[in-house]
Amino acid sequence: MLTDADLAALIITLKLAAIVTLILLLLGTPLAWWLSRSQWRFKFILEAMIALPLVLPPTVLGFYLLIALGPHGPIGGLMQSMNLQPLAFTFTGLVIGSVFYSLPFVVQPLQTAFSAIGTRPMEVAATLRASPLDRFFTVAVPLARPGFITATVLGFAHTLGEFGVVLMIGGNIPGQTQVLSIAIYDHVEMLDYSQAHWLSGGLLVLSFLLLMTVYAVNRRFALVQSS
Repeated sequence: MLTDADLAALIITLKLAAIVTLILLLLGTPLAWWLSRSQWRFKFILEAMIALPLVLPPTVLGFYLLIALGPHGPIGGLMQSMNLQPLAFTFTGLVIGSVFYSLPFVVQPLQTAFSAIGTRPMEVAATLRASPLDRFFTVAVPLARPGFITATVLGFAHTLGEFGVVLMIGGNIPGQTQVLSIAIYDHVEMLDYSQAHWLSGGLLVLSFLLLMTVYAVNRRFALVQSS
């Protein structure tokens, strides 16, 4: 059963995942659209920067974010000079770290979906005098719907399971920055395997259901397109 501390960690985790996913969709959609259409010769540098969290150890990213957002870092120092609290070891800091760490899980599916559309549908819409904004929302977005579903689910699920980044930048403050992955670690450290099983099993089932939804929706969309 969930203790009060575990319930608080669950609420913080779900809140963090929801906020981060929303931010990533707002930031990642125009970025993915530009990447799928741009012919800039150095675009690969930006793509490599976005994909960096896929290969970079989470603790490394978390460490540099901690330095940047801490009281002696460039961002944290600036906020402190403005009589504002540094973002390290706060929920806002968790959001910032999670946005960076989950960015490729949202941008890459969207970029792939936009690239798969091709230029023909957009050219046809342009001949009907649709504005670029209209073409994007009435043509590109509906055709890229599987990409949006995949990006949303992967971004949400990946944020749920974060450990290294959130531990480095948020610490382990119950009721404030303690998320489920850290709560599981605490239970294991105290040899409370029964409680760790409850939390780990819940995350396992939830992650499986989210991924199953992605595959089911994409399969259905592919069948509709082929019929």
